[in-house]
Amino acid sequence: MISDVIRKGSYYQLLDQNNKLIKEIHESTVGELKGFNSKYVICRKGNYFATYDETFKHLKEIHEATVGEFRNTVGDTMTFLRNSYIGTYDVNFKKISERHI
Repeated sequence: MISDVIRKGSYYQLLDQNNKLIKEIHESTVGELKGFNSKYVICRKGNYFATYDETFKHLKEIHEATVGEFRNTVGDTMTFLRNSYIGTYDVNFKKISERHI
């Protein structure tokens, strides 16, 4: 379970609930950290968003033109703003819902 993600130099470190290091990875490998929850991390590299598990195993990626601007991740979902719509997606970028704002 991911409890925290810290940046140390050019590396991201995933910590568990006991503040023990789970995994460390170089920023150039995954891109910019956008958010995390207890189950996965979301990063942006170039024009793609990607999700990774607690061992930084690549789960899924999607082009930003498909989902829009990252908003946040809570629980098992993440939200993106595209045009005037908020889309809710799961860890594999499957759209769960969408609403107009």
